[in-house]
This record gives sequence, C-alpha cells and structure tokens, in this order.
Amino acid sequence: MYTITTGGSQNDSRNRSSSRYSERGQSGSRSSSSRDDSYSRGGGRGRSSSRGNQGSSRPVNHKRGFRKDYIDEKLFINKEVGVTETDHYTPKNTFNDFGIEEILYNNLVAKGIKDPSPIQDQSIPVILEGKDVIGIASTGTGKTAAFLIPLINKLVADTNHKIMILTPTRELALQVEQEFIAFTKGMKLFSVGCVGGAPIYKQIKELDMGVHAVIGTPGRVKDLIERGKIRMDYFESIVLDEADRMLDMGFIDDMRSILGAMPAKKQGLFFSATFGAEIKKLCNDFLKDPVTVSVKSRDTAASVMQDVVRVNGDKDKVEALHDILSKPEYSKVLIFREMKRHVDGLQAELEARGFKALALHGDMHNRERERAVKALSSGKVQVVIATDVAARGLDINDISLVVNYDIPNNYETYIHRIGRTGRGTKLGHALTFVPKR
Repeated sequence: MYTITTGGSQNDSRNRSSSRYSERGQSGSRSSSSRDDSYSRGGGRGRSSSRGNQGSSRPVNHKRGFRKDYIDEKLFINKEVGVTETDHYTPKNTFNDFGIEEILYNNLVAKGIKDPSPIQDQSIPVILEGKDVIGIASTGTGKTAAFLIPLINKLVADTNHKIMILTPTRELALQVEQEFIAFTKGMKLFSVGCVGGAPIYKQIKELDMGVHAVIGTPGRVKDLIERGKIRMDYFESIVLDEADRMLDMGFIDDMRSILGAMPAKKQGLFFSATFGAEIKKLCNDFLKDPVTVSVKSRDTAASVMQDVVRVNGDKDKVEALHDILSKPEYSKVLIFREMKRHVDGLQAELEARGFKALALHGDMHNRERERAVKALSSGKVQVVIATDVAARGLDINDISLVVNYDIPNNYETYIHRIGRTGRGTKLGHALTFVPKR
C-alpha cells in the first residue's frame, strides 16, 4: 500500500468514539429482507464497536439505549473562513490529460466541470491504471466524479464490464445515479438504483432488461442478490461511497457478503470523508495493495463559518431559531434534530410561525423524502428539518445555513452535517445550539 497525500489533518489528535447514528428508542437487528437505509429500520443499533469509548466523558444512557460522546464546544467554532482546500491547489492534470473518451469529456464540459478537483486530479489516474484506491477527502470536494469518470471510461471501452456502487442512504444513491446518467449521455449505458423504500419489482424489471451499473444501498442489494437478480460474479468493479457511514448503520455483514461474492480479480474503490479503524480492516480484507489518496487538510471545510448559539431551554431555542430564520441571507436552511418525532414537532412549530418548512426522516415514504429535497433545492421551502439521514449524500446547491438544533452524537456526525453547506468553493454558515454556561 502507498499513499498520496495533500495537506495534513489538523485534528489527528482528537479521539473519536463509535458513532450511534440511529435514533433514540430503536433497537434490534434487521433481517436481510427488511434492511434498507431507513432509520425506521433500526440503523446500526444492534452492532458493537471495537473503537470503545475514546474521548467520551458522558455515561451511556442504558435506559434510552443511546450514547452521546462529549464534544468540546470549541470544535463548533471556526470564524476564519474564505480559504478552501482547493484555493491553493493547482491541478497537475486536465481532463484531457487523463485520456478519457471524447464523449465523456464533452459531457463533463456540458456539466460545467472544467478542471479536476484535488481528489479527482490524484485519484483518477490511479483508478484508470486499474489499481484499488482508498480516497479520503472532505465532503463537497468531488468524490463522486472522482470514481464515476474512470469507471464510465472503462464501461465505454468494454460494455460487458459491470460496476457496483454502494452508498449508505437512498438520497446519496439516487444522486450518484443522477450523476451517472448525466456523465453517460449518448453512450447507451444503463444503470439502476437499488434502494430500500422504492418498489423492488420495478428494480427487478430493470435488472432483467440489463444494466451496466447497479447503484444502491447494501440492504436492498443484498436482498436482490438473495433473490438471484444480481450476480456478483459478473461485477468487476465496486465502489463503497461513504463506507464508514455504512458501517455505522450496521451494514458490515451485508458489505462483507457482497464483497466476498465478487471475483478475486476486481477493482475496489473505497471513498469517504472520514476513515476509522473498522473501515481500514475492511480495506485490508478486500483490497489488494490499495493506493491511499488523501486530500484533507482539516476535518471541517474552511469554507464554512461555524459558531455556537447559547440557549436555555426549548422556548429559548425556538425563539433564537425564529430570529435566525428571519434573516434574509438564510434562504436555504437545513436543520438537524436527533429524533424523528422532534423533527415533525419543529416543522409544525415553524409552519405555525409562517416559515415554509418540510421534514425529512426515515419514517417517511421515499417520495416524501424526495419531495423535501427537491423543495429545498428549488427554493419552494426555506427550511428542511432532518435527522442524520440527511447528514451525508445531500448535494443541494447554495444551502446557506446548517443548524445543529440538537448537538450531534459525536464529532464525526457534526463534520458531515455541516458539510451540506460551503460545498466546493462556496462559503457557508453553520450554527450549533449549546446550553448557556
């Protein structure tokens, strides 16, 4: 294994505990047939973690069955913004230098993608060589294109090749598929999104018609494999996008089963913004001499101004949020809460106060979740209140503010929450409500 690194982590000394992304009150493991990325199915509650309780000074709440790790409030504050990871980076390559197919290059230009981002610049040549890759970069830096471009190029050269892309949530899977469709315009390459919460028989019909790329969540993909509708021995390339998140959601057995069913000769690409010990073990078990491409200079993007709002009690919180949302610069706001019922309650409260708001959580139907995302993206609503089902994968242009109405369970979750704003070279704002001292 060897490593390509740009920048160093400012937070290497910070110990992190295992994530508890599932919501309070949920328990139990999931059967393979019922697994999807929905928090209503129990998340990752049934799994234990080898990472223990590092850095945590808060006790485990056995009554409620969840834990919050202690996070220093200083980590929620970063007022020095304006310089992003890519500002001082000069690409070594152009997309033409990669030798990709002309039709793919033209589709990139049509989407306005002109110069490779750091993760694209460094990982695409390695992937094109057929090597396994571990890609580590902050959210919003172009990881999706970093693996789609070389894999699509491989499909153009050999239409018999098949690729599998696994993501932790429906939203991320569908967004990756949208990118795939845009990049493959005019190529007659077909994909299917295999996600929970959507009709499985429609997915089976598309699989039977023949596809080049399967993009889905581990639970639904495993289900389709068991039904005999996906033959993993046909797939020669696999991507785990946000691999650590899938581990935290309890998909480790599904991931190992899917990877283990692939041919010995395959290309594996594991991409994420964070990389813990468990995902490293997965890489050791299933990747062959992987090249690590890391372009992270810090855990949180420097393009996001971060601050805390000190409040005392629920009434104080709501009033403070009302004042914040009344500011004209906050036209697209994503608010995170820990529990689904609290998401619904805050949505009702904000609507009663005259704000256009929608909820987003795992108990909602797929079409309802898509409606919330599209409404915020188009500006039809000002606010979406969500659980951590939205902490990764949502790529909505120009989210002006992320509010941590509830303090996240751990710092890793915080990183991904605020990564919904300040994406690419744009500036964003994140506020975290904390108790008054």
